[in-house]
This record gives sequence, structure tokens and C-alpha cells, in this order.
Amino acid sequence: METGAEHSFNDQQATYEKELTAELANILNYWMANTVDEQYGGFYGRIDNDNNVIPASPKGAVLNARILWSFSAAYNLDPDKRYLAMANRAYQYIINHFIDAEFGGVYWSVDHLGNPLDTKKQVYASAFTIYALSEYFKATGAGEAKDYAVELYRVLVDKSYDTQRTGYLEAFTKEWQPIADLRLSAKDANEKKSMNTHLHVLEAYTTLYSIWPDGGLRIQIETLINNFLDHVIDSETNHLVLFFDEDWNKKGDTVSYGHDIEATWLLLEAAEAIEHHELTEKVKSVCIKVSDATKQGLDTDGGLWYEYEPAEGHLIKEKHWWVQAEAMVGFYNTWQISNNKEYLELSLRNWAFVKQHILDIQNGEWFWGVYADGSVMHTEDKAGIWKCPYHNSRACIELIKRISRQ
Repeated sequence: METGAEHSFNDQQATYEKELTAELANILNYWMANTVDEQYGGFYGRIDNDNNVIPASPKGAVLNARILWSFSAAYNLDPDKRYLAMANRAYQYIINHFIDAEFGGVYWSVDHLGNPLDTKKQVYASAFTIYALSEYFKATGAGEAKDYAVELYRVLVDKSYDTQRTGYLEAFTKEWQPIADLRLSAKDANEKKSMNTHLHVLEAYTTLYSIWPDGGLRIQIETLINNFLDHVIDSETNHLVLFFDEDWNKKGDTVSYGHDIEATWLLLEAAEAIEHHELTEKVKSVCIKVSDATKQGLDTDGGLWYEYEPAEGHLIKEKHWWVQAEAMVGFYNTWQISNNKEYLELSLRNWAFVKQHILDIQNGEWFWGVYADGSVMHTEDKAGIWKCPYHNSRACIELIKRISRQ
């Protein structure tokens, strides 16, 4: 017989799943209604906070890959033909405009007409394209998509993998030659290796492995997990180190709370995917420590702050949309592996914060973020190079799956 506590718990989970299902539909409906570029193909490069399309904006590889992943993953959860149509559109645009047929890899951006613009080979962008193509293959069974994903993987291993020290170098020229500016964005450090790139290479390889269980790919995934355990996760603070030189020497001590909590569940997903039981148990233990370190960045309202600079004792008092999305999944995952309901409550409280402060009820989608006083970061994008449907749709999809399995 079900106890009152069990009944309350089950109701709580059912409500969470119901709300996330509705929000996933809201997110996807926004992208279908507002972002399709009927004139020049694909999707608009930028839409501002007030839903104004910014004409002639560059179109980014990361945005387009994340659109492809989001609609493929949504279709795999709920086979709505509208989602498949969006995935097909994103797939064709990526194949026709972003993949470099001559030198391999993907361009960082194209102009609004679809012509190559920034032809730098950023490993991060190739990783997201592998991730998206693999998910699209799951949705469609299109062998061509799988072939493209495998080829992009082989190019990364050939051109970017550091065979001497392990890990991946950040960026190259169009022809895969060394490049002076390795940064993903203006805010990043100009270093040879980064946590962010390695995290999303791991994510991409995990999804690729699910459709192509290659032995060499398995070794790459295991090596990447160990890179995190040996170098990226600081054993003293349990925060992630963000930047390194090519010898894995730490460069800087900025704390990124969103990446901390995101890494916990992506690392576990990867270890479980390759069925490495010893590594899985090790990752579970580390995940709990990193989740506890992440709690330092929680505000009293349940929101998670953006970054912290320990040297100056400076907290960047912004709560970005993607950080909240990762907190929802990461803390839920930590509850599942620890059975400590405190983490479940943190996930639920973060969702309550998102509903109150991050959802744009009037215009749709999620705001970029809010400041300490709760005011919206109005100058940031609603859609753009970095503002994509991926973190929030993925949080909904991942949590819906997890709750349904409880």
C-alpha cells in the first residue's frame, strides 16, 4: 500500500514531468514559429530579446547544429512530423553550407546568404555537428548522416588529437594549420586546451558511440573521462578548471557553476555508455563532490549564479538561462545516484526559479538571464550564435526520460 509520503513524492514527480512536457512544446513551437529563414534558407542568424530579426546576421555552426540536435531529440521522444521537418531543414543546411568538403570539419560561421564567413576550424563546432548528426541518424536512419558524423570524428582525431599528451587542441585554420587566436569567444582565454571543448567532444562521442560502437571511439571516450578526472576536475576545490596549455597545466582559476553541474551528468552518461563499470563508480563518487561544490553558487531563490573569480573574490551576479537548465538535470542526476533527496529539491527549486524569472511568457523561449535584482538582461539575444534551443530543450527531454523511468 502506498504511504502518504510516497503518494506526495509521486505527485511531485508527475507534476514536474507534466510541466516539462508542456515547456518543451513551448520551446520547440517558438523556434518553429520565429526562426525559419524562408528567404535565404536555414534559420535566422540572430533574433534580439524583443523577437526582432536582425537582418544579415552571420549564421553560426553551433546554432545550426544545436537546432538539428534539439529537433532530432524531440522527435525521438515524441514523433511529431513538425519536429522531423525542422530537423530535416537543419540537416540539409549544415550539409550544404557548413561542412568543408575540401579540408574536412565545419566552418565556424557563414553569412546570411550561406557563404563561408569565418572558416576557422573550431573543434567545439565540429563536436556539436557530430552530436547533432548522430541524434539525427537515430531519428531518421539516414546512413549519410552517420557517415558524415564518422568522417568528422576521424578528422578531429587526425587533425586535433594530441597523441603525446592526450586531449584536443582548440582550433585551426581552414586548412587545419596552427592558428594564433584559439578562442571560442571574446570572453575566453587564448589557450591550447579547454574544459568546454573537451566536455562537448565527450558529449558528441558518447552519442556517436550509441549508433557506431567502434573500438577506437570507445578508447577515446575512456581517455576523455580520464582527462576530466586527472586534469579538469580540481581535486582540491572539486570545481572544473577551464583552461590549460598543451601540457595540461592549469591556466586561471575562474569557476563556472553551470559547467560544473553540466559535467556531472555528461561524465556519468559517457562512462555508462561504454559500460566501464569501474570508471562509472569512480565518476559517480566525483559527481557528488562536484555537485556539492556547485551548491556554493546557489542563491537563496534557487537560481544558480554564472561565474566566480576566487582571486578577487568576485561573483558575477548573473543567472544565465543555460546554467539553470544544467542545474535542473545535474542535481536530479545527483539525487538518482546518491538517493539524497536534497539534490532533488535543488532541481525542483531551480525549475521554480526558471518559471518565475527565466521563461519569457509574453514572447516565448527563455530570456538569456537576469541580474541580481531580477531584471532581465534585455541586450542579449533570444536566438543567435550562442543562444540556441539546446540547453533548455535538452533539460526538458532528459528530465522527462528520467522521471518516466522512476
